Amino acid sequence: MTDSRILVDTLGRVHNNLRISVTDRCNIRCFYCMPNENVQFKPRVEILTFEEIVRFTRVAASLGVDKLRITGGEPLVRAELPNLIRELASVPGIRDIAMTTNGVLLADHVVALKEAGLQRLNISLDGLREETFERISRRQGLDRVLEGIFAAQRIGFEKIRLNAVAIRGITEEEIVPLGEFARQHELELRFIEFMPLDAENNWCDDQVLSGSEIREALEEAFCPLVAIERKDPSQPASDFRFADGIGVIGFINPVTQPFCNACNRLRITAEGKMRNCLFSIAEWDAREIMRGGGSDEQLVELLRDCIRAKKPGHGIDSPNFVRPDRAMYQIGG
Repeated sequence: MTDSRILVDTLGRVHNNLRISVTDRCNIRCFYCMPNENVQFKPRVEILTFEEIVRFTRVAASLGVDKLRITGGEPLVRAELPNLIRELASVPGIRDIAMTTNGVLLADHVVALKEAGLQRLNISLDGLREETFERISRRQGLDRVLEGIFAAQRIGFEKIRLNAVAIRGITEEEIVPLGEFARQHELELRFIEFMPLDAENNWCDDQVLSGSEIREALEEAFCPLVAIERKDPSQPASDFRFADGIGVIGFINPVTQPFCNACNRLRITAEGKMRNCLFSIAEWDAREIMRGGGSDEQLVELLRDCIRAKKPGHGIDSPNFVRPDRAMYQIGG
């Protein structure tokens, strides 16, 4: 019999990891995530308040959710974000809070975030050349991202991970410099295959620079990579350690090596729509319940309905794949 206190889908996958998008707004325009111009953001009145986010998290935590990731858009454009982190950290059952950021504003907020209870940081760094940064983000700011990384290290963040989206024809020349940067500064680096979540619908599989190709380039430049045993079977990355003991590299390969069979993640968008998969084409409206005077019990049932409807996999590798009509910035990373 299924334990009624946890969120488990029809395939037995237990869900304890909630990704919370706090805004769909961003201060750069990475083409793999959002349009360059004329972006239609949600009106502020439609975005969940901090009180609503905390309420939803309390209900999710009562069902076994114990890990949170704060996403966007760019979460640091949301005013008073450390206040939300502090409230979430006080929710009974929550043991881990992470944030994904583009890093541009990080140096300005990193002290307040750590003091509020943020434990882990994922910082986007697709390349180390300004030319590459601007080609992808369509804005300037690489120096600010690097400043944010070093500021996080200085104040004692121990769990900092760099995320690099790998795009054929653009980032090949960045692979080895990123590897060297991570090794030099004792930072974990993860390469992520380019996914069909760009707002301008330009993605095609020819642009996917696979994790296996990146691994070959790193091993040729440095030394063999030795697989690290997964402590958490639900983690999306396959992690490796350089044979010389200097540095850890992870590969997230949703296109060439889907990892859906152990997925433990659910999402809530900035305007309160629940999603059971990044590539879901269905959503469940938690905001409607909260703003309509609904009870926590109704939120519990909504969470269960959402998870019960989860499919075996995202289906990118299937001829019947239907890409979602929302881009990454509208969903939350």
